[in-house]
Amino acid sequence: MPRPAAVVFDAYGTLLDVHSAVTRHAGRLGAQAAAVSALWRRKQLEYTWILSAVGDYEDFAAITDRALGFALAEHGVADAALRADLLAAYRRLDAFPDAAPALTALRGAGIGTAILSNGEPAMLGEAVAASGLAPLLDDVLSVHPLRRYKPARQVYDLATARFGRQPHEIAFVSGNAWDAFGAARFGFRVHHLNRVPAPTEYWLDTVAEGRIASLSDLVQALSG
Repeated sequence: MPRPAAVVFDAYGTLLDVHSAVTRHAGRLGAQAAAVSALWRRKQLEYTWILSAVGDYEDFAAITDRALGFALAEHGVADAALRADLLAAYRRLDAFPDAAPALTALRGAGIGTAILSNGEPAMLGEAVAASGLAPLLDDVLSVHPLRRYKPARQVYDLATARFGRQPHEIAFVSGNAWDAFGAARFGFRVHHLNRVPAPTEYWLDTVAEGRIASLSDLVQALSG
């Protein structure tokens, strides 16, 4: 199969480590830090799905704040300063160690690179800049102008329009199985990034091009 013209990445959970915000302040949360982080992420995604299901929209920054508020309340944490610090940290998440090398290799091979994210433009731009990945990307695409969240088909079409290519000419990489499935149903060549081995779900065994454990595996798959 020919190389894709571009590789489009999800941001949060794929290139950017969503749990790094809590990791920076884990000492202030104690033993419940991991549980708070997991619930924060779960509610963040759940709220996007609920809003999409009822045809409504609130930007991702506001949703992130709401989700954190719930996670902290659920664990009995009432610390306004900590909440503010966690939100600030979320805007400057760490990139996964394999992100920059993979993007560098793809660009060196003449393959376009971009992010397609639920993130609100300002928070997304800040996070990408802080991670050091901005120079390695041709574009950072946000759902915000559409006021719709993934996995709506219109969202994935932002990438085809940006690169002027058909879906089958674009590879899509996500660490979120539901996102990978939506992209595959749209027609992208999907690589599901499964950093922590988990059972295949969302029918990805029938629609995804490949399952990878790291972004270095992606580079090898596309150069093979």
